[in-house]
Amino acid sequence: MPTQDVPFETTLLVRDTCLCLHVQRAARALARRFDEVLRPLDLTSGQFSLLMSLNRPEPPNMRQVSVLLAMDRTTLTAALKPLERRGLVIVSVDGADRRSRLLALTPAGATLLAAAVPLWTAAHAATERTLAGADAERLRADLRSLSKEGSAAGAA
Repeated sequence: MPTQDVPFETTLLVRDTCLCLHVQRAARALARRFDEVLRPLDLTSGQFSLLMSLNRPEPPNMRQVSVLLAMDRTTLTAALKPLERRGLVIVSVDGADRRSRLLALTPAGATLLAAAVPLWTAAHAATERTLAGADAERLRADLRSLSKEGSAAGAA
């Protein structure tokens, strides 16, 4: 099979215009920023999001959380394990459907989440201030639109 080189101009075009690349870079930078802020609580940004997704009046099931976090079930199960070991989350059998698992914060998880919220709030406000002149609401709407498109494609 003959090889064909990709012109360097194409590399520059992708570097400068690829939405996927720019969203990935921004996501990693944001995750590092929030990881640093949450480090005193021994939480990562992903764990914070997972704990927050469980902060509901009624425990959600695995499917509901995996859809919200755009995470496959295997990845969600792996992400839950350290939180379970720390006593922050409990996974139980759904009484209405024994094949389903319900996820809930423990009192320790709720306490840790409450301690994390002020740190997140301050970091989030500081992050929005770095978007000088940008429309943060528009950015959120655009990102939600992209994630819904991805969810729809994944469901097909």
